Amino acid sequence: MITGCSSGIGYATASHLKNSGWRVIASCRKPEDVARLQAEGFECLLLDVTNSEQIQNAFDYVRASGQLDAIFCNAGYGQPGCVEDVPREALREIFETNVFGAWEVINQAMKIFRSQNHGRILINSSILGFAAMHYRGAYNATKFALEGLADTLRCELHGSNIYVSLIEPGPIQSNFRPNSVAKLKQYIDVENSYHKELNQTQYQRLTTKGNANPFTLPASACAEACLKALTVEKPKARYQVTFPTKLFWWLRRILPTTAFDYMNRKFGG
Repeated sequence: MITGCSSGIGYATASHLKNSGWRVIASCRKPEDVARLQAEGFECLLLDVTNSEQIQNAFDYVRASGQLDAIFCNAGYGQPGCVEDVPREALREIFETNVFGAWEVINQAMKIFRSQNHGRILINSSILGFAAMHYRGAYNATKFALEGLADTLRCELHGSNIYVSLIEPGPIQSNFRPNSVAKLKQYIDVENSYHKELNQTQYQRLTTKGNANPFTLPASACAEACLKALTVEKPKARYQVTFPTKLFWWLRRILPTTAFDYMNRKFGG
């Protein structure tokens, strides 16, 4: 079962697993996306992870369908803006989707996994789950939270046949930037911000067509990491997908904090 399958990583993973012989239950938060995926031959449910009733309905469907081998908590989005400019309302909204929704989906899945004594939990994190880059504070905070959730779950599930893996993409081809622009316009008062110039620069970055980063990979790279995490006997705790993610994972471990902050500033734009 995969959340957030309308496009990008969720869609690519649903397609790749389906083509690899898995029965995939995809889900989207908009009815028109559900209808589109169903027309393409996917088994797709309506699921907005901020809606507890829809989460319950989705898992009722899953229970009626047979056993559940794995979930991939993928639904999420980015909220641009410097920390001092992001209002509480925007934080509530992004945490509801990126963190609280994933948490509730995992809780529902765990009831099934415990009863059948097996299961795999994949959580879509980010390079920003361990490398905090400026102008991304809200998104950083949600991904750091997911990393803490996954680390805790691994401890609590030690000795069971239930495994937890973080998928840590970096620059990936998706609709992430256009969706982020919408949140920038919705919540950030660009003209009256102390960071007006930075806001304008980041707006240009987010609206530039094509890949802003030369290390950008297609969403299928994440799908391949998911398949590996689902099929190996003992999956790894973390799967870094892109070169920047692998590089910064090691830099975080070997550099002093001030030096790592410098690298984050340089790479963050």
